[in-house]
Amino acid sequence: MQFLTVVCPRFPQPGAQFCFVHIPGKNPSSKNGLCKAFCPTPQYLEQDQVRQRTTMQCLGRGRVLWGVFKSNHSLNLAPQQLHHQHVSGVGASRWNDQEKPEGFNFASHVLDYWAQMEKEGKRGPEPALWWVNGQGNEVKWSFRAMSDLTQRTANILTQNCGLQQGDHLALVLPRVPEWWLVTMGCIRTGVVFMPGTSQLKAKDIHYRLQESKAKAIVTTETLAPEVDAVASECPALKSKILVSDQGREGWLDFRSLIKSASPEHTCVRSKVEDPMVVFFTSGTTGLPKMVKHNQGLALRSYLPSCRKLFQLRTTDVLWCMSDPGWILATIGCLLEPWTAGSTVFIHHLPQFDPQVIIQTLFKYPVTQCLAAPTVYRMILQQKEANLKFPTLEHCSTGGETLLPEEQEQWKSRTGLLLHEIYGQSETGITCGVSRGMKTKLGSMGKAIAPFEIQIIDDKGNVLPPDTEGYIGIRTKPVKPVGIFEGYENNPEKNSEVQCGDFYNSGDLAKMDSEGYIWFKGRGDDIINASGYRIGPSEVENALAEHPAVAESAVVSSPDPRRGEVVKAFVVLTPKFQSHDQEQLTKELQQHVKLVTAPYKYPRKVEFVPELPKTVTGKIRRSELRRKEYGLK
Repeated sequence: MQFLTVVCPRFPQPGAQFCFVHIPGKNPSSKNGLCKAFCPTPQYLEQDQVRQRTTMQCLGRGRVLWGVFKSNHSLNLAPQQLHHQHVSGVGASRWNDQEKPEGFNFASHVLDYWAQMEKEGKRGPEPALWWVNGQGNEVKWSFRAMSDLTQRTANILTQNCGLQQGDHLALVLPRVPEWWLVTMGCIRTGVVFMPGTSQLKAKDIHYRLQESKAKAIVTTETLAPEVDAVASECPALKSKILVSDQGREGWLDFRSLIKSASPEHTCVRSKVEDPMVVFFTSGTTGLPKMVKHNQGLALRSYLPSCRKLFQLRTTDVLWCMSDPGWILATIGCLLEPWTAGSTVFIHHLPQFDPQVIIQTLFKYPVTQCLAAPTVYRMILQQKEANLKFPTLEHCSTGGETLLPEEQEQWKSRTGLLLHEIYGQSETGITCGVSRGMKTKLGSMGKAIAPFEIQIIDDKGNVLPPDTEGYIGIRTKPVKPVGIFEGYENNPEKNSEVQCGDFYNSGDLAKMDSEGYIWFKGRGDDIINASGYRIGPSEVENALAEHPAVAESAVVSSPDPRRGEVVKAFVVLTPKFQSHDQEQLTKELQQHVKLVTAPYKYPRKVEFVPELPKTVTGKIRRSELRRKEYGLK
């Protein structure tokens, strides 16, 4: 078998080359090939070629990453290997904002629906997933291929791992195609997936596995040793799945298993109230909390009011740069674009590099971009004269404060507005500036149905316009679709956030008479650094393990590049008070990186003789934070 790279006439963007299969003995022309990247119903396919079992041969080549080929070659499954359930009518229903169906499953109602549309020639040739990395490798999978591969993944979870509906699976992967396969495999089977950033360390993984009683974990060879270090203390953990080209003793090899897995799987008939995903979110005190969402999180992206936010089309290519461990990735890299039948574009981006992001926006036909303000800020700080990206039409941002002057700079240099959105792990996207909506500089826009947002006091009373208070979401008498079920195993915290008829977000804001909302800050001590929400106690606990630290207090500190960063005020033990403070700062920073996720480390450290405290001995972080921001 040979591979012939040609330009597909159905998608003639610059550099859009696709892999045709040349069958020996046939003339190597486009009429004797299969456009494996995009064409859901190849026009020029001869019957003898259809019978060729190209997919498993390609999977078995073991080149770079399974299914990834150099020089823009991409893998798809040949039509005879694309198994589909009978999905006539699936996804045809469109509920309104007031309706709440009894059952909903994103895999059958959305993914399989678009696969069927492709099969019937009712959707264009754009891929469902378009993944690239810095080495020139690409993956382009259609919805039909995604349907097939995720059914195979579902069988791995149920047959090889013995998982059942309601079981927990920890999913700790970087931006690799397998993240989408495992996520959708979990949704097909009713297994509850728990995303985590690949920056987690053994201590973080240990806590998550123990707290959730996870029965399985999926990760890479980088984190496998961290898992093995704590696995013996996690009795519920039965299966460890490795995404790697290298095998590891005691681990199941995902890439080998999917080659032989059956493509026939019956999707569970999940109810809207059935659990779907758990996110771990930082708190001001203690360890991260388990935020449990049901299938309503996915259903909400299906509702007409939610569709108005991005107004995605099947021809759109959306690049959401969120880390796979956060809720924004689940929404922006999966639920929102695929509900609309759009293409999810992903760059591996092991670390944010503004030059790589700029080059990518010029090279690929990205039409919509979703990222934290830090990303746009870094791009603006580059010296490029031209930031007029050829295909980019719409930009959204959220996760931290965006300054009005940054809005104006972005508009001046790109010709595009930055549309703010707002949400939490507990809520998903709750308000935003919809496409085409009137903007007010500095505003996060308006509430998105079915959420009703009011500004409330700490008793749950609704405050008048232009009065600062907490962002509250009405949960009584009816709890809206898409808001979290609650904090798992934490009734005290559940009671704390229920404020009269509202869920109290803990975020301070104002609302004007037209319903536009202005974010003012956190009502607690959570630090929002580059879109990462960091609890001060997590950093303080890590610092406490170092012998130089007698006690510490961690707060946010303003930063011109990242908006805000973590700062630690440290009281030294007597033994270390004479040490070189510059060297000690580096040592403490490295220590935090080693014992917890590196993004939590304090970029600023100040050594102080004592910390401000209340009469009962509690550290007054608010006083330190005011000092950092020059407030009285």
